[in-house]
Amino acid sequence: MFSIVSRASFIVLLVISMSVWAEEGASSTERPTDEQIAAQNMEVIDALDEPLYSPFVERYVLDELRLLRSDMALQKHELMQQVLDREHRSVDRGVAYATDTITYFFYLIAAASSILVIVGWTSIREIKERVHSYANDEITKLVSEYERRLEKIEKQILIKTQDIEENREGIEVAREVQSLWMRSQQELNASSKIRIYDQIIAVNPDDVEAYTYKADAVLEMEEPQWAINLCQLALEKDPDNAHAFFQLACAHATLNNLDEALRYTLEAYRCDENYREEILKEELLKPLWSLPEFNSKFS
Repeated sequence: MFSIVSRASFIVLLVISMSVWAEEGASSTERPTDEQIAAQNMEVIDALDEPLYSPFVERYVLDELRLLRSDMALQKHELMQQVLDREHRSVDRGVAYATDTITYFFYLIAAASSILVIVGWTSIREIKERVHSYANDEITKLVSEYERRLEKIEKQILIKTQDIEENREGIEVAREVQSLWMRSQQELNASSKIRIYDQIIAVNPDDVEAYTYKADAVLEMEEPQWAINLCQLALEKDPDNAHAFFQLACAHATLNNLDEALRYTLEAYRCDENYREEILKEELLKPLWSLPEFNSKFS
């Protein structure tokens, strides 16, 4: 995200610098030096008061992230397939080696049996039965081992398939939630925002930010008790959520519960000191500004 924004910023600054140079070139025939171009760029940067990115850039980054995750999942699947192919080839080589060993051993036994028959130590039938029995035992052991390895490979494939499916579902959920958050930022009506936050909670019930931002929208509709209930739900999932404490403080201040409002304000500041500026600017917390405890903490 940072690199994309930096590239976009660089391109915009380059275009602005070229346009400034073109305007100045109309009155001068000399080409500006590198130091002059750098100075003009710094003036343009200092004059900027808005970020050089937009939701379209965020959308591009999300699409690239989704493609990257899909490519990684595909590469992971291909790597697993290669591992399985190598295991299959190794098993096949083992089977071939065992089969060749048994064959050579059978030839050896046949030769030895022939010699023993010649000297009259045993009969050909007994030798044949013993050889068949030994061969059957060895083949049974080999088949059992092969089946055991195949079963193990199948279990591994099943586990990897489940992991890939869970990752795919997680990516889809994240993409849907991100889309809903972008829609909520574009809405100006509080009731419309609440409907979007409800959709986010339906997709991901553990999204604490959805509860706190819904509480903020509810406060805009002058429903402080509803906002308190939402913040309590958020704190059950994340006991140290500074935004939830901040919204609780605003809701209690609206109900004129100044002691509770002050307590939750201090909790929000304890969890995140960056809320100091928000606390000092929030109009709903204005009744707390005259309290000694408030002044001793934030003065």
